[in-house]
Amino acid sequence: MKNDRTDKGRRLEFLSSIRTRIFLVSLVIGLAPCLFLQRGILENYERRAVGVQTGQAQTQLRAIANHLILSDYMNDSQSDLIDAELAEFSSIYDGRLLVIDSSLNIIKDTYSVSDGRVIISELVTDCLRTSTTKVSNYQSGDSYILIAMPITETLSLESGDHSGEPQPTESGASQGVLLASVSTENILTTLALLTRSALLMELIIVVIIIVLSFIFSIVLVTPFEKLSQSIAKVRAGFSSKPVSAPEYLETRHIAEAFNVVLGRMNALDASRQEFVSNVSHELKTPMASMKVLADVLMSQEHAPEEMYREFLQDICHEIDRENNIIQELLTLVRMDRTDIALKVEPVNINDAAEQVMKWVRPIADENDIQLALEHKAQVIAEVDETRLNMIMTNLVENAVKYNRKFGKVTMTIDKDNQNFFITVEDTGIGMAEAELDKIYERFYRVDKSRSREIGGTGLGLSITRSAILLHHGKIDVTSVEGEGTTFTVTIPLIYEPEPEMTGLEQRKGGNGNE
Repeated sequence: MKNDRTDKGRRLEFLSSIRTRIFLVSLVIGLAPCLFLQRGILENYERRAVGVQTGQAQTQLRAIANHLILSDYMNDSQSDLIDAELAEFSSIYDGRLLVIDSSLNIIKDTYSVSDGRVIISELVTDCLRTSTTKVSNYQSGDSYILIAMPITETLSLESGDHSGEPQPTESGASQGVLLASVSTENILTTLALLTRSALLMELIIVVIIIVLSFIFSIVLVTPFEKLSQSIAKVRAGFSSKPVSAPEYLETRHIAEAFNVVLGRMNALDASRQEFVSNVSHELKTPMASMKVLADVLMSQEHAPEEMYREFLQDICHEIDRENNIIQELLTLVRMDRTDIALKVEPVNINDAAEQVMKWVRPIADENDIQLALEHKAQVIAEVDETRLNMIMTNLVENAVKYNRKFGKVTMTIDKDNQNFFITVEDTGIGMAEAELDKIYERFYRVDKSRSREIGGTGLGLSITRSAILLHHGKIDVTSVEGEGTTFTVTIPLIYEPEPEMTGLEQRKGGNGNE
């Protein structure tokens, strides 16, 4: 049973191969014209040959009919000359000729078997009635044709012209009918010879077409196989170089698309390695600090209570720092999931901004930072309120933490016909232009010493940007070193679900924190 399934799978694989399909298409395209051409030529020859033979026989029958009238054969059938002419016709056309009078009596039969008998034939009666030549319908494969020619006194005879279709005179009526059976054996024999010759030629052409189709299928598919082999090497890990297949436009497009994916995968792998390294470093630092503090306490046999309390407070601080890093890492992982579902509902953005300012105000007061909120428009938008609050909170907290003493942070709410805007401006330390492209990278810090002092993990802006992208929005930043920084968030007023973006697309351009 398993072998049957395997064989069936192989057959399906063979039939689905582009090489097999090219071979079959080439074979059909090559054979179909040959078959139609052969059939058309043979049928045309048969039709033409029958037409020519019928026309020649009719011409001779007209002449014989004229001779019968001129010799008054219908009244006196004793004429050796006419009998010889009738016999010659039968011999030439390998057939039979009957001379029939107007009463349907057979006057002469070249086979000499029906003389004196009466014939009843629709072909003969129609010929007598209409005084026109009648020819039986020829069927392919029949070995004879029946021709009924009227024996009529005609205008052509009066003028001495014995050729052409007889046209009866005003007083002329059909005196009888010539009924001829014309053999087509010679046509059928020739047709059979031509058919055999055509079949032989067709067999030769079929062999040539099969060989050419096989060669074409190999040649045409070779670039695709080379491309497949190159991709297989990359997949197996033997190579990480971009693939190339310049032979066809299609293979170039496939190679270009694969190289784009390969580049993204390499960048993702490098980013993953860097991320693991940074996570290891960030998690190891608090652990190392706690280990040092614990070793110091262990080495002090009679350490005072104040030292124990101070060291334990430091250890608690490092544990909180470790928890913050882990919590933000978990948040970032959830943000990177492509199947994450937003709880989108209409939200008053102005009220949400007021609430965020209340949350951050204690931190700002502690650092003597002035907070200001400006409402340039009343905004109702479809957003995930929890993530919107996180976006605004992260931006305002960063603006407070990286500000100067007695500085100022201003958040502005505005909108247009399609989007609403959240602008957070501070009068802090600012950033150099070279730093602006890196601030969304994970664990990136502009001022590392100050970030560690205020407990920053380097993940806040990365999380913020991911949340904005989930809303199909964007974030822009401008900064002047020593003067301050301005973040501008743009989010659509109406959330329109789109095809899910991958985590890689969401992170395109880098992630991180200030």
